[in-house]
Amino acid sequence: MRDLPLNALRVFALACTHGGVRAAARELGIAHSSVSRHLAELEAWLGVPLAREKGAGRRGWAPTPQGEALGKAVLAGLGDIEAAAMAVREARSPFAVTISSAPSFAARWLLPRLPALERAHPRIELAVLVNQHVEDLHADGIDLAIRMGTGPWPGLRCEALMDDALYPVMSPGLWKEVGRPARPQVLSSLRLLHDRDPHAGWERWRQRFGPASLSLQRGPRFASSDLLLRAAAQGQGVALVRHRLAADDVAAGLLVRPFGERELHIGNAYWIVHPDRAPRHAVATVIAWLKDRAGGG
Repeated sequence: MRDLPLNALRVFALACTHGGVRAAARELGIAHSSVSRHLAELEAWLGVPLAREKGAGRRGWAPTPQGEALGKAVLAGLGDIEAAAMAVREARSPFAVTISSAPSFAARWLLPRLPALERAHPRIELAVLVNQHVEDLHADGIDLAIRMGTGPWPGLRCEALMDDALYPVMSPGLWKEVGRPARPQVLSSLRLLHDRDPHAGWERWRQRFGPASLSLQRGPRFASSDLLLRAAAQGQGVALVRHRLAADDVAAGLLVRPFGERELHIGNAYWIVHPDRAPRHAVATVIAWLKDRAGGG
């Protein structure tokens, strides 16, 4: 290793990759004469030619069979070194925490509260991933996930985070346009907006508050609760929404609850799940913070 001409090998690998001395020089930002000198030194050290000029009428540079084999080996080795070096550079600090969440929950509940986490725990380095399903947390490098549904999930430590409630919302403009309705019977004449969330369907509302004649086939369906709330705020219809996701828009006046305090309770609607082991201190800190924020709404 002491005598191995590493700089010359790197230059040669680039010349093989980019098709010649000048291209390698441009890639390295050095004079092509310097590249030529490195290649000459490497050939002298090896004792065999590594490249040749192409034949008459053909411009350019090409490696010999020995040079091609060496170039491939050097490129593979440099690739492995680069990957290992990047892994070291990106090694997580003890304060790094990766949290996974459904997209709508991340956008509507988690994101607005992250500044409070940063103020309370400035050393925490939080990364947020969004997806719909509980995955292999170990394999994906996820420290904890927040899931909506009917846990617990096998193979994971599951802690109930908070309850939720369902209620209809609509834009203030639409509410005024249709005569400021206050009783659920008016839903039969309004356009319904549907969430694909299986726990937030209009059937649950119809069974509890009616009207019994409410048609659930009409109206568009949205793949996420975030899209549903945006459509409702734009006046596209009436949406049955989760309180935890809609509360900020209701408080800001972007949405109104036409039927007052009528709502459907959902117990243990959100869960914290993490690998079944004692969490690191930073992860335990985030879990405690989440529980505290959940208690505050």
